Amino acid sequence: MSKAFTRESDDAPDLPSTIPMAAPLPPGARNYMTVDGAERLRQELNDLVQVQRPEWSAASNDPETKRQLQKLDQRIRYLQTSLHSAEIVPPPTLEKERVRFGATVIVRDSRGEEEKYRVVGVDETDIDRGWVSWLSPISKALLNKSRGERVRFQFPSGTEELDIVDVFYESY
Repeated sequence: MSKAFTRESDDAPDLPSTIPMAAPLPPGARNYMTVDGAERLRQELNDLVQVQRPEWSAASNDPETKRQLQKLDQRIRYLQTSLHSAEIVPPPTLEKERVRFGATVIVRDSRGEEEKYRVVGVDETDIDRGWVSWLSPISKALLNKSRGERVRFQFPSGTEELDIVDVFYESY
């Protein structure tokens, strides 16, 4: 075909479509979320919709801006879906020494080293803070255990016995 019958825009590279964010939950699993975790996601969604999206929309129409806007829209859709399906779990009122969803647990290994974990929803996971998903292996090992109990856990380096030193519930 002759160049006379094409538009210049036909020569421009197409924007790659963004890959949808995969749901971190296995099929059929409930989307449990702590009260403060849901609030943090609501605040993030509000910031994206009320502040960031209008700023990006007002920016120039270059391909990089469009890609960033696509990523932003994808995150907005993900947060909306996650919050819509969330089952907010308040801290327990009874048995506060038993590890339940939302608990912060301090464990001690055989070397006497202590580690702190907080059992949270999949969208709240933050390894740097010690926040682990309720679906993670360490959470599964700790759930329904109590202060003073010992649990066996299979780390990549081998099996370890962990003593539950403390269990508490707090807001962050």
